[in-house]
Amino acid sequence: MTLIGLGYIGIGSRQTEAWDHFSTQLLGMQKIDAAASVRAYRMDDRKQRLIVSGEAPEGLDFLGWETASLEDLDALAGRLDNAGVAVKREPAALAAQRHVRALISFHDPEGNRIEVFCGPEIATDPFRPGRPISGFKTGALGMGHAVLHAQNTDILLPFYRDLLGFSVTDYGVTPYKLYFFHVNGRHHSFAMVGSGRQGLHHFMVELLSLDDVGQGYDLAQAEQDRLAYTLGRHSNDHMLSFYAHSPSGFFVEYGWGATVIEPESWTPHETFDGPSFWGHERLYMPEGSADRTRLRDMRLAAAEKGLRAPNPGSNCAWLDSIIRQE
Repeated sequence: MTLIGLGYIGIGSRQTEAWDHFSTQLLGMQKIDAAASVRAYRMDDRKQRLIVSGEAPEGLDFLGWETASLEDLDALAGRLDNAGVAVKREPAALAAQRHVRALISFHDPEGNRIEVFCGPEIATDPFRPGRPISGFKTGALGMGHAVLHAQNTDILLPFYRDLLGFSVTDYGVTPYKLYFFHVNGRHHSFAMVGSGRQGLHHFMVELLSLDDVGQGYDLAQAEQDRLAYTLGRHSNDHMLSFYAHSPSGFFVEYGWGATVIEPESWTPHETFDGPSFWGHERLYMPEGSADRTRLRDMRLAAAEKGLRAPNPGSNCAWLDSIIRQE
């Protein structure tokens, strides 16, 4: 598997002051010095994880995926070249801006810019969160995950799965196509939802403490129209999370406690019981709308079936992952 994790995300937005508040005071990231029109934020020992540019169009600017070595980066570039994908080997100046050794860029079939890099720069000073939190769950699992809207998943699926090497974790086909992919032990580092749209649906950051999420939930509720989904638990990765409206209109998921998988032995499978066991009420949807009602009915059906995440006592791997987080 050439790609080993989601390294960074680039956002375009002229609302840089709003992103400063959102990233530091709600999410708990650390703001760092950057160019005049750029805001950059740390989550761990990496120089940067989130980059917001005031010069790019509003929304997703790029996704940055990591490889383990320059050889892996070159091999991927060659594979893309052979498949007819236009690959640009970016100059050293851009690599320096991204705080990496080397990188390439290209676009997926729907026009989303993808960057792949190797050799991330490690900061010499400790991470200092923007508000008191225990920290983010990153390391070998990468920054978190990103979910794209897809106009046509049948076109994007072979590009990400067969060409880039993303492994399918699970998927659903009704009422729309939804695919989750892993590149390491994180249940999914990437997903696509067949909404018929284009752009970023959300990105997720995972916290080391449930209390970090709960306090973030209080902060989100205190801001008018900040909360997009109520607190809830997903049915596939068992993440306990809420979703907030970002300053750029897409969502940010703020979560804790997701399952860590074993990629070598994982078997892809179809899911049928909806995205959440409970919660995750879509506040951004009109009350009584067909979509909001349908999602609520799916959660109630899951409750009627008694579906829930494994208890620690019945799943040692799950228990071990919780102990490691604490």
